[in-house]
Amino acid sequence: MSEAQQKGCPEWRIMLHGFVDGELDSVHAAQFEDHLATCANCRTEMEGVRAVRGIIDQDGVKWRPPEALRSQVLSMLSFEQAATASSLSRQAPVWRRALDFIRQWSFVPSLAVLAAGAFLFINAPSQILLLQDQIMASHVRSMMADHLTDVLTSDQHTVKPWFNGKIDFSPPVSDLAKDGFPLVGGRVDYIGGRAVAALVYRRHGHVINLFIWPAASAAQATTVHDGYNMKQWSDGGLVFWAISDVAPSDLAEFETLFRAAAKG
Repeated sequence: MSEAQQKGCPEWRIMLHGFVDGELDSVHAAQFEDHLATCANCRTEMEGVRAVRGIIDQDGVKWRPPEALRSQVLSMLSFEQAATASSLSRQAPVWRRALDFIRQWSFVPSLAVLAAGAFLFINAPSQILLLQDQIMASHVRSMMADHLTDVLTSDQHTVKPWFNGKIDFSPPVSDLAKDGFPLVGGRVDYIGGRAVAALVYRRHGHVINLFIWPAASAAQATTVHDGYNMKQWSDGGLVFWAISDVAPSDLAEFETLFRAAAKG
């Protein structure tokens, strides 16, 4: 992948692939076209994606991938097929495209083929990375679009019932102002193909988005994704993802306080 492609805007990357594949609705397609008009890096990245699509979709040409690439992609496909139905099922067309690509290859010693294979390998992220991309994009867009909250209040007894009828579960809501994490409000967001609850907190002027949705189970994890700190945990049949640019120690403290308040 070229240096220009690597500098594409992370918060628009999910939308870019949806735009190239013709999967965006008219509103989001128009938003992305407006962004393209002002962002040379995303235009370059989109041209690269379209170039690889053109190589893959050629008629009458069959290539065989390097065995290491074939094994890696088939391994990821097997993992996806064995997993239970998840909120990321909307990403399935990408994997089906990769599988069809592999099955149609026969041997042609071509640098273009190797380049296409390398591109597929690099652009076949795990489900967890796809989820992190969507969470980060939603976090960034919530501030860029001046739509941080649908219900703007620090009253947890107003925010919690506001979600009734808008999502199919009841998220825990707590105001942690006395501990330095005041509740700002909440909104309904869209992550992994489903509507989720987003609670908004602040820490010394920094925004913390806490995304919540039902899940059978999820491992607790701490990670850094494109400069944003993330905390993941599960409790009471729900999965929680907190994201912010606050220090990791602040986000860890937020998790501890929120979990204690939710149980109290």
